[in-house]
Amino acid sequence: MKRSHVNEILKEADSFIRSFGYILPPFAYLSPEEMKATDHSLYVERAMGWDITDYGLGKFDELGLFLFTVRNGIAEDLKRGKGMLYAEKIMISRKDQLSPMHRHYLKAEDIINRGGGKLVLELWAPNEEGTIDREKDVVVPIDGRMKTLKAGSHLKLDPGESITLMPGVWHSFWGEGDDVLIGEVSTVNDDKTDNWFEMDIGRFSSIEEDEAPRHLLVSDYDTFLS
Repeated sequence: MKRSHVNEILKEADSFIRSFGYILPPFAYLSPEEMKATDHSLYVERAMGWDITDYGLGKFDELGLFLFTVRNGIAEDLKRGKGMLYAEKIMISRKDQLSPMHRHYLKAEDIINRGGGKLVLELWAPNEEGTIDREKDVVVPIDGRMKTLKAGSHLKLDPGESITLMPGVWHSFWGEGDDVLIGEVSTVNDDKTDNWFEMDIGRFSSIEEDEAPRHLLVSDYDTFLS
């Protein structure tokens, strides 16, 4: 992705998020220079901040996702069973923009439609090897009620509705009818090691620096803040 495109997405995303009354934390608006001049160790250690991915395929409008990690623990907390064991994200899934099929090894997450169009999820259960079971029903909590779905079912969540995905459940999702503001509340999030994609793709985008960054992405931290 070109940095100019990333900068445009950041501006549009902030406006979209604010339209639903959700305000990002103050550190979201630090410039790269301000990030460098302050103690940024917490943001870097916990990968908090802006995140835009096209999964390395260069087709963001078709295959991509906007995310902002508001708060996050670290993997060691989760392993010890104490400390900050939770994370929160706000995300935007554009109309018909696919977040591709994947599962998590450790993370349990609530996915919440915070507003906009319908959020559509395709769901599959894992087999004993952890890959997709094409026959097995999927059992998931939906707003506190257990529901059994056929393998590969498309679950549609209206604004205000949510689903809990336990580790191992395969899922992809996209917006239907309009862009969707998505909340995620989960155990500690580690996007470097805790994603298993069905497709042979990466988690982060490669950035072509055609202009200066408006804000740093979490994937920029090693380059700009080291």
